[in-house]
Amino acid sequence: MGTPAYIAGLNPEQRRAVEALDGPVLVLAGAGTGKTRVLTTRIGHIIATGRAKPHEILAVTFTNKAAREMKERIAALVGPVAEGMPWLGTFHAISTKILRRHAELVGLKSSFTILDTDDQIRLMKQVLQAENVDDKRWPARGLANQIDSWKNRGLEPKAVPAGEAGAFANGKGGVLYAAYQARLKTLNAADFGDLLLETLRLFRENPDVLAQYQNRFRYMLVDEYQDTNVVQYLWLRLLAQGRHNVCCVGDDDQSIYGWRGAEVDNILRFEHDFPGATVVRLERNYRSTGHILATAAHLIAHNDDRLGKTLFTDDALGEKPTVTGVWDSEEEARLVGDEIESLQRQGQSLDEIAILVRASFQMREFEERFITLGLPYRVIGGPRFYERLEVRDALAYLRCVSQPADDLAFERIFNTPKRGLGDSTLQTIHNSARALEVPLMQAARQLVETDELKPKQRQTIRALMESFTRWSGLMETTPPARLAETVLEESGYTDMWSKDRTAEAAGRLENLKEFVRSMEAFPDLGAFLDHVSLVTDTSDNESGEHVSIMTLHGAKGLEFETVFLPGWEEGLFPHQRSLDENGRAGLEEERRLAYVGITRAKRRAKLFFATNRRIHGLWQSTIPSRFVDELPEAHVEVKEGAQAKRYGAYGASRFDRPDAFASSYTTPGWQRAQQGGTARAKDFAENRGPLRRDSRLIEGELVASSSNVSGFTKGARVFHQKFGPGTIVLVDGNKLTVEFDKAGRKMVLDSFVQAA
Repeated sequence: MGTPAYIAGLNPEQRRAVEALDGPVLVLAGAGTGKTRVLTTRIGHIIATGRAKPHEILAVTFTNKAAREMKERIAALVGPVAEGMPWLGTFHAISTKILRRHAELVGLKSSFTILDTDDQIRLMKQVLQAENVDDKRWPARGLANQIDSWKNRGLEPKAVPAGEAGAFANGKGGVLYAAYQARLKTLNAADFGDLLLETLRLFRENPDVLAQYQNRFRYMLVDEYQDTNVVQYLWLRLLAQGRHNVCCVGDDDQSIYGWRGAEVDNILRFEHDFPGATVVRLERNYRSTGHILATAAHLIAHNDDRLGKTLFTDDALGEKPTVTGVWDSEEEARLVGDEIESLQRQGQSLDEIAILVRASFQMREFEERFITLGLPYRVIGGPRFYERLEVRDALAYLRCVSQPADDLAFERIFNTPKRGLGDSTLQTIHNSARALEVPLMQAARQLVETDELKPKQRQTIRALMESFTRWSGLMETTPPARLAETVLEESGYTDMWSKDRTAEAAGRLENLKEFVRSMEAFPDLGAFLDHVSLVTDTSDNESGEHVSIMTLHGAKGLEFETVFLPGWEEGLFPHQRSLDENGRAGLEEERRLAYVGITRAKRRAKLFFATNRRIHGLWQSTIPSRFVDELPEAHVEVKEGAQAKRYGAYGASRFDRPDAFASSYTTPGWQRAQQGGTARAKDFAENRGPLRRDSRLIEGELVASSSNVSGFTKGARVFHQKFGPGTIVLVDGNKLTVEFDKAGRKMVLDSFVQAA
C-alpha cells in the first residue's frame, strides 16, 4: 500500500517515534523539534492501522488549548473519527470524568461540585476559625497553598509527614488539612487538587476499577511529561501497568515548573519505571539558527540531571547571540528600545519581537521606555506594571494623600489591609457623604466625632484619618519615593504582603519596591501621579503590531524572530531565592529556564546584564550571571553599552572594583590572548573557567587577575564597606556567599571584603 503521506513527511527520528507502537516509549523532544507533530501523528497512525479505536486511546495534555489543537491535527490526518476520542484532555478533565462514574467509592456523589479558588478560600477561612487559628498570621491562602502542595505530592492527611504537618499554624497543619477534607465531603465538593488525589485513591483502593481502565486504554500518550508532579506521575504509572503501551513526550531540559510541584525526576527515571523502554531523541530543530542552538546546547550541558541530547539544524548559522553589558537598568531599557526601532526600520514585525524577563518587576523600565518611544507593546500573562493589584493599591493610597477628595481611591484602600471595616461601615460613610455633600474622607472625619459608628470602628477610622493627615503634611518636605515607603509601611500594606504565604507574595513585594524606585525621578508626588495617569491612559490599538513582554516562565512553547533577554546577573538570574531554597536543584532549574529563553529565538537572541541594579529597593553592584560565563566562545558576540563604557563599568567603576565579567568569548582581546599577549591575558586564556577570576574589559582587551582561588575560607568573619560585617557560608573561586549581620545573604567578590 506504500508509505502513508503523514509518515513520509517525517524525518527519520520522528518516524521512529511514531512507528514504535509496542511497549513503553520515551520521546525526548528538544525545543522546536516538532513534538506536537510526532504526538498527533502517532495517535493518527494508531487509529489508521487499526491498533486501537479512538475511545481506546488515552491522550493527556496540560492545557485545554493543547487538547483542542491536538484533536484538530488528528482530524486533519484521519478524518472526523478523531471526534470520537473521549479520553483526550487534561489530567484534571479526565480525572473528573472517572470520578463522576465512581464518586460513591471515594465518599462523594456523582453530582459533586468542583470549588473555584474563591469558594476554596472561603471554606479555608471557616476551618481556620473553627480551629481558633489567627487567620492574620496564618492566612487562608497560605493554608490553601500548603494543602495544594500536599495534594500535588499525592499525600492524603494521614500521609503528611509529621514535621511538615506541624510547620503550619503552630503544629495544626495536619489537623486543618483533615478538617478541610471532611468539610469537602460534607458539602459533596472537591477542589482542583482532589480531582487527581481522589482518582489516585480510587485506583489504589479498588483494584477492579483500576483493572477496568487498564484494559480500556490500549494506548496511552502524555504530552509535556517533564512537567508532571508526583500525583500525576503516580496516577499515570498505575494505569500504565496494564498494557504497558505508554508513550511519554517531553524535554528534561525544559522542566521549569518545580516551584509549582513539577518533578524533573519523573522523566529522568522513565527507563527505570518501564524496563526495556524505547528512547527516541528528537534533536533536529526547525526553529532556530545554528549559533543560537549551539549556544543553548553548550549552556544546558552544564546540568548534571539530564538524559542528554544536542540540538542541531540544517539551517544556516545565522547571527551570533550577543551579550551586552550595561551600566544600569535604565541604559538596558534604552538600548533595547533603540535596537527594536532599528529592527522595525529594517522591516521586522513587532509581533515577532519579545522581551523575556526573570522577574516581573523588570518590566516597568521597558514599559516606560516604550511609551516614551511610542512603541506599542503588550504584557503577556499578566497586567501592565501600573495595572497590577499591588501597584494599584499603592497608587490609591498616594492619591488619597495627594487628593483627599478621591472617593474611588479611598474605597479601594478603606479596608486594605483588613481593618475590620466592612461594607456596612462604608455604606454609613457613603450615606453621610451624600447628606453633607462632601467627599468620603471628609465624611469619615466627621463620623468619628459622633455615635453613628461602633466604638471600635470609630477608633480604627480615626487612626486611619490621622495617618492620612500626617502623610499629607510630609508632601512638601519629603521626596516622593520616601513618602511612598512611609505610607506603605505605616499603613500595614507592605507588612500584609510580607506575612502572606502565597506563591505570588514575593513577586508583589518586588513590584512594590520597583514602584517606589520609579518615583525617584520626580520632584514631587503630584508630578508622579500625573505621569502614571498619562502612562495608563496611553491608547493601545489591539489590532496593530506589538512587542511582547513576558516572564521566561510564560514564554515556554512560544517562538519569536528576535528575543531580548535582560537581567542576566547573579542573584536575579539565577534567582537567589531559588538557590537558597533548593540548592543545586534550584540552580539547574534556573539554567533550564535560561535554555528555554534562548531557544525561543528563531533568528536573534540578545542577552544583557547590568553592572548596577536596584534589587529589593536597594542599589546593588552586580556581577554577570554564571550562565553568561557558560556560553560558548565560538558562538556568541560580546558588546558593551555606551554608558557602561563611559562610566567604566568594565574597569574601575565608581565602586572602585574590577568587574566580574569572566567570560570565554571570541573577541579581539581573546584572540590576542591566544596568540600570546600579555602574561596575565595568556594566563586567562589557559585557565578559563566558570566565574573563577576577576577580569576587566578595557578598550576591547579582556584582562584577568593572576589567581582564581580565594584566600578566604568558609566560616571566616569578614567586613564589606557597603553591607557591613558577616560570615562566609560558601567559597566558590573568588566569589564568596556571605551571611551579613544586617543585610542578609549576598554574593560578593573576595576583593570587596577584608578580614574582620
